[in-house]
Amino acid sequence: MIRTLTDAQRRDWLRLARTENVGPVTFAQLIGRFGEPALALAALPDLARRGGRMSGLRIASEAEAEREFAAGAALGARLIAACEPDFPRALAALDPPPPLIWTRGNPALLDRTCVAVVGARVASAGGQRFARGLAADLGRTGHVVVSGMARGIDGAAHEGALPTGTAAVLGGGIDDVYPPEHRDLYDRIAAEGCVVSESEPGRAAVARDFPRRNRIIAGLSRAVVVVEAELRSGSLITARLAAEQGREVLAVPGSPLDPRARGTNDLIRQGAALCEGVDDVLRALEGLRGFEAPEPPAFQPAPEPEPDDKLRKRVAELLSPTPVSRDELVRATGAPAPAVFAALVELALAGRAELLPGGMISQA
Repeated sequence: MIRTLTDAQRRDWLRLARTENVGPVTFAQLIGRFGEPALALAALPDLARRGGRMSGLRIASEAEAEREFAAGAALGARLIAACEPDFPRALAALDPPPPLIWTRGNPALLDRTCVAVVGARVASAGGQRFARGLAADLGRTGHVVVSGMARGIDGAAHEGALPTGTAAVLGGGIDDVYPPEHRDLYDRIAAEGCVVSESEPGRAAVARDFPRRNRIIAGLSRAVVVVEAELRSGSLITARLAAEQGREVLAVPGSPLDPRARGTNDLIRQGAALCEGVDDVLRALEGLRGFEAPEPPAFQPAPEPEPDDKLRKRVAELLSPTPVSRDELVRATGAPAPAVFAALVELALAGRAELLPGGMISQA
């Protein structure tokens, strides 16, 4: 249900998103169950206790939320909740979407047709030249270029698209400029494009933040182009997430003698479209001409399911470090799906389960 939040609802939405053990999947389940963030917040202690938590759950306070609002306002940043009408539609259609994003600059760019251009941090001069030129060509054809503002390919892509529109998705807070030498680039993107972050202002990025950042890069984009990437590159994670989200994946071929070409060549081997220039991207997008991001899921409260202790125990026993789908857990328990999902939320709040995008669950 698309709606504009009141100040109190926005504060509670932020508090719920910043509460311990509440990731995007748990957040979506809680809003779907209770409808209002205030009702979900009130239920959290009991839900965590039912899941087996012995100590108190750390729930973000009203004061913490107000401090985050103030920090964002001081930067000229804007917080947009996933239910609001100006949340990027392609991002809202993810299952689940990030509960909220901070933006600096012009968030209207995010609802234009976006193409991600990503690749190696330690990139070749030729790779950076290609990324810069491709981004400029995409901009001239009316597309917004999305990337992660890292060294190498990301930075070159942003530079090429600055005159026409580019968005940088950060792993840390909206003010986390990394690498430091990209301060001028960051300032120009904030002034002429858009900077996006799921994290609170002032937060420095750590390793676990980058897969979430990569998911947003892919989620904003109709196509992802990987220019250079080694076989264990984060850019390949972005490409995989894009494929899972139904986006087009393209890769620039390279010499088999260059380790930075192994990842892109492997993507082509697995079925990614070959990219030698903007025409290849436009052809891929032509195939998605009829693509429209679906309406975001309705946040409608459902009748509260009541998993019993026996079901919670059975669900917990079925979990392992290897992710399994929610559907598999429903089949294995033989219980109604809403009750299994409710038990999983309780276990997640207790720190005993991890709810992953794509309907997968693992032992925490």
